[in-house]
Amino acid sequence: MNYIDAATGATYPLDQPRWCGDGGAHLNLGDAPGLTRGEIDTTKHSVWRYAKAMLVEAKDAVTLGEGWTPLVDGKLDGIAVTMKLEFMMPTGSFKDRGMTTLITYLKNRGVMSVLEDSSGNAGASMAAYSAAAGMKARILVPETASYPKIAQMAATGADVVTVKGSRQDVADAALRYAKEIFYASHNWQPFFLEGTKTLAYELWEQFGFKIPDNIVFPVGYGSNVCGCERGFAELKRRGEIDRMPRLFAVQAANCAPLYAAFKAGADKAVPTDVTTTVAEGIASSKPTRLREVVRAIKHSGGSIVAVSEEEIVSALGALARQGLYVEPTSAAAAAGLRQLFKTKAIVPEQKTVLVLTGMGLKASEKIGQLLKVGARSE
Repeated sequence: MNYIDAATGATYPLDQPRWCGDGGAHLNLGDAPGLTRGEIDTTKHSVWRYAKAMLVEAKDAVTLGEGWTPLVDGKLDGIAVTMKLEFMMPTGSFKDRGMTTLITYLKNRGVMSVLEDSSGNAGASMAAYSAAAGMKARILVPETASYPKIAQMAATGADVVTVKGSRQDVADAALRYAKEIFYASHNWQPFFLEGTKTLAYELWEQFGFKIPDNIVFPVGYGSNVCGCERGFAELKRRGEIDRMPRLFAVQAANCAPLYAAFKAGADKAVPTDVTTTVAEGIASSKPTRLREVVRAIKHSGGSIVAVSEEEIVSALGALARQGLYVEPTSAAAAAGLRQLFKTKAIVPEQKTVLVLTGMGLKASEKIGQLLKVGARSE
């Protein structure tokens, strides 16, 4: 097994950690073996119960117990929906699912100092797993990142650096830092996807070794989409499922490059306006794997939708009133699902999973302002 250069098809050995090809293109991995239900390690209640399917050595895994998150039955606009509570991870976001495999891979190959750029959640996850591994971490974040996320990173001992400008400016700054410290970006390093693909395995197992009809995600760079496509494809090759679920990606209309490309029928970036959004976790103007994300959505029979700021805030309140306190980024997915219900792209008779990716406690001040809520005095 090797790294595969997405632009040229050139291969590089996995025992030499790298984050891009010689020409600067991102890297992918070839097909992994997958597993059958009899190969699940039921003694583990984390993503490592699916170790047989991973291209990462399970021995000495850097784990904080991530994965095996709850499925909760709920409703959206009166329609039954299954909520996947990915925010119930050690650091409060789905990023832990991919970080355990990425950090384990890097540590096993002697990398002890890492660089990450993040809007917040990935940085918090990288900081925590690096600390657990005894590694040093430098995290670049936008100067507008929420303070709770910055505090979460810094508390682990990470070197947190704020960067002026947009989320893309942070990513550009990371490329400059990459000359002096290993760039372990979850958006570039494909071993992150070896962890996010376990979402597919987990849903399959939790649904009684069956799959839902539809899965709806909030999407910035698209690691959940790429991971789920990979995981479900492995299950199909092993004969455990006979079809793929439809995948639906939701973007904030203020920053929707994947939606723009999908709508234009393109497999590369097309011109689109980008402004700020309350869904900071998906405010990514230049997603690294745009082609792979758009292709995965199309091949599954799903679609990409864009939602307004007003729709995000409305969905945020609707989820909170069901007891689901999530970040605005997660609420974007619910807003998108509402659209899909209205257009009948998804119908009530189908089994639909709404993936809620980030915990609301990371953005409580902003949520209070958006929903105009607070305590009253006696």
